[in-house]
Amino acid sequence: MRTSRDKLFAKLKETVSDKRVVEAMLQVDRAEFVPENVRDRAYDDVALPIGAGQTISQPFMVAIMTAALGLRRSDTVLEVGTGSGYQAAIIAEIVSKVVTVERVPSLAKAAWAVLTSMGYDNIEGHLEEEIIGRPQDGPYDAILVTAAAPKLTTELITQLKDTGRMVIPVGTAESQELLRVTCSGDDYSVETLIHCRFVPLIGENAWPKSALDGWGQ
Repeated sequence: MRTSRDKLFAKLKETVSDKRVVEAMLQVDRAEFVPENVRDRAYDDVALPIGAGQTISQPFMVAIMTAALGLRRSDTVLEVGTGSGYQAAIIAEIVSKVVTVERVPSLAKAAWAVLTSMGYDNIEGHLEEEIIGRPQDGPYDAILVTAAAPKLTTELITQLKDTGRMVIPVGTAESQELLRVTCSGDDYSVETLIHCRFVPLIGENAWPKSALDGWGQ
């Protein structure tokens, strides 16, 4: 009888074209990043609560977002929204450096403790304030945003290199699209990937903190 982990990775191997992403997810134990009370569901293909009104993303969504970045070993990647730390660990298996920012101190502390205990020395974590991203460490080869913005923000696009890529959910509490932004010199193109549903991105030129109340209900 196949376990939930077996079923999950059979699905990912069939649907995710970038096999490096699937291999990275095989190397990172998702159970390490979820609370004990939901650890038995770590390999269900669903988002799970991690506290502070936040979630660890559905594994399929993690795979799709990571693959869409077209990562290279030499890349430096900015992750906006550390959350549990799981997504950062997946990316760190593929690239040379990950800079990840989180606005909730309790989540940041827990995530960095897990990532440190697992030996990730190519992940650099920071507490985020009102400015979204971390421009002082950019520009980045790729940016992955793990919360939904109300619009495509130029503040993040300007943190990308001339050939940079960004994956970001954009939309309302009820309806969001996962977008891939590809830069080419001073210009950029936008591609819609799939429908999705994420918690709100809080900060300057995103959603106010009040958006957390009743989000998506």
